[in-house]
Amino acid sequence: MIQIISGTNRVDSVSKILSQTYQGILSSLGHESNIIDLNDLPEDFAYSALYNNAGKNQDFNIFRETMLNAEKFVFIVPEYNGSFPGVLKTFIDGLQFPDTFKNKKAALVGLSSGIQGAGLALSHLTDIFNYCGMHILAQKPKLMHIEKNMKDKKELGDFYTSLLQEQAEMFIAF
Repeated sequence: MIQIISGTNRVDSVSKILSQTYQGILSSLGHESNIIDLNDLPEDFAYSALYNNAGKNQDFNIFRETMLNAEKFVFIVPEYNGSFPGVLKTFIDGLQFPDTFKNKKAALVGLSSGIQGAGLALSHLTDIFNYCGMHILAQKPKLMHIEKNMKDKKELGDFYTSLLQEQAEMFIAF
């Protein structure tokens, strides 16, 4: 099963809409997936589940086990301050190193309100995952001006949906 990580804890985020769109695409291609919404993380996990407290927060351990047991990941990554959200980095820091990502595969999708489509965010995240030994699909859609490319702020437009479809097909074969 492919794990789709909605890379922010912002309530009602565009990342979650994109995660659901990606899940629909994978389903249409005959592949099961699960969405991990960082908005569902325990509120205190940054203090109760990392470093010396690794493995001690039972609510966060569910996320740790799910990620550890997965072989493929899709990260939906919004741009925050020229990079990716701090909650995503904190989430990654709480996972078992290096086993969660070593020799596994990921696809990355960037989104932003501006013109970069989270290009720098994807670059930063790629560096981290390469350090962890994960293989990253080269095709990384960068969805800029995301709000302008959505229907009623609830559905991704056809062009961006086609980019995700193309990436998903490549990722399945990856």
